[in-house]
Amino acid sequence: MNEEELIAQAISGSVDAFNQLVELHQQTAYNLAYRILGDQEYATDATQEAFIRCYRSLEQFRGGAFRAWLLRIVTNCCYDQLRARRRRPNTPIDDMVEDEEHSDILRDDAETPEEHLEHRELYDALQLSLEVLPPEQRTIVVLSDIEGLSYEEIAVVTSLALGTVKSRLNRARGKLRDYLLAHKELLPEHLRH
Repeated sequence: MNEEELIAQAISGSVDAFNQLVELHQQTAYNLAYRILGDQEYATDATQEAFIRCYRSLEQFRGGAFRAWLLRIVTNCCYDQLRARRRRPNTPIDDMVEDEEHSDILRDDAETPEEHLEHRELYDALQLSLEVLPPEQRTIVVLSDIEGLSYEEIAVVTSLALGTVKSRLNRARGKLRDYLLAHKELLPEHLRH
């Protein structure tokens, strides 16, 4: 069954069809939330909230790119979380302890320990650099450079003009470059030159 049929059935009340849509898009939704929020638990919460909102407002979907419509909801949930965190900042005790399980999730057993360390250093450096960006720029970078959306799709997801998307992406990439150049020590050895 194709996505349009699943959407039509979900709008008609089929929970099974909606669950299939969730399965199709949950990884992309989570990845976006994680890159915007920088925290596994917050990203999981935002992703779950986005799918709940999606289900509740599915009848408002007017066609077009479902993925872009869903990612807009995910982005809004992330922004809601960021606003809530600013109002009541906290650091859970769990975050103070190194999470061994999370650090092994992306490990490739075919990698040598040195390669794994280099990939981990690069991943950590990129995540740190994303966190210095304002949420609006971070969202656009993630949608473009990590999720691979086109400028037009990003404009739909963010409700911004195409020119604004392009200029924010350009500014964000410049900030990322400047941050990484200023913090070369975070990069793997062979990328520090």
